Amino acid sequence: MSTRYNNVCLHSFGYALPPHSISSEALEDRLEPVYRRLKLPRGRLEMMSGIKERRFWDKGTRPSSAAVRAGEDALERSKVAPQDIQCLIFTSVSRDMMEPATASFVHHALGLPEECLVFDISNACLGFLDGIIMLANMIELGQVDNGLLVSGETAEELLESTVEMLNTNSSITRKSIKPIFASLTIGSGSVALYMTRNDTCSEPKPTLKYGAWRANTTHSNLCQGSAEGHDTTLMYTNSEELLIQGVETAKLTWQQFTRISGWPTEEVDRFFCHQVGSAHAKLLFEKLGLDPRKNYETLPFLGNVGSVSAPITLAMAIDNELFTPGMKGAMLGIGSGINCLMLGIEW
Repeated sequence: MSTRYNNVCLHSFGYALPPHSISSEALEDRLEPVYRRLKLPRGRLEMMSGIKERRFWDKGTRPSSAAVRAGEDALERSKVAPQDIQCLIFTSVSRDMMEPATASFVHHALGLPEECLVFDISNACLGFLDGIIMLANMIELGQVDNGLLVSGETAEELLESTVEMLNTNSSITRKSIKPIFASLTIGSGSVALYMTRNDTCSEPKPTLKYGAWRANTTHSNLCQGSAEGHDTTLMYTNSEELLIQGVETAKLTWQQFTRISGWPTEEVDRFFCHQVGSAHAKLLFEKLGLDPRKNYETLPFLGNVGSVSAPITLAMAIDNELFTPGMKGAMLGIGSGINCLMLGIEW
């Protein structure tokens, strides 16, 4: 499926980076017991993932608190008063609790009005991009004039649980460690986006033009986390098969995207992808026939930040003047499930 947009402005991004950085080398220091027992070579983690470091919040930081920091930044950049926000959507994999919606805590902390529509969207690493589509639909239909998307990923518990399990579970083998490896690539972070109607923007801003999506849920078993009945946060990923099936789904979605947009591949100036690993990016660009030099990456210093990954990459590209007026950009999102969503942005 695909859609077009005529009146949706991606006005202002905001984001917050956690204060603590942990390198792949330092993480391997913590995994020394299992590395020694399985005779794993040092440097394996960075070599296989392309991740030099990832960032983490202070212990006890809630997803809502992380999201609030990014939301405050987006509001400050947009110069919009909190009382003027008409919709708030929280989009993380991480959440404060089962009930109420984490968006409720963000809404209160940001001082948004009682008339604001408030809810969560959850779709693994695609949550934020799904949020863009949902809010864009409401803006296009005239149901709201503006809204704020937020995401706050908190990977600390997953990392700690994974390290403890690997070091203490004597049944782990070189083969059985593979599905756990992806958990060591995860990092924390937060991002937000203020969206509004094009006709409210007093200066040129990025605009949402196209969206295309596809589901391949036959493979919903390839990446699963925190199964019911487990008292610790763990994730198991068939990385090799997820890579193959995810890229195949992305290829079909890209074909839909190019049909709806009419953009020849060479006309797209920048790509902003969900950052999983260096092997994933390499295969994705090969299969889709895209120029890897146009891919802006945050993977080496942020790792895989779940739903924050693709939008914070776009936000940083804007801040670093690598995505500027006159350019076309494509956000390429792939999430476990498998689900794929691609967005066309024109400035």
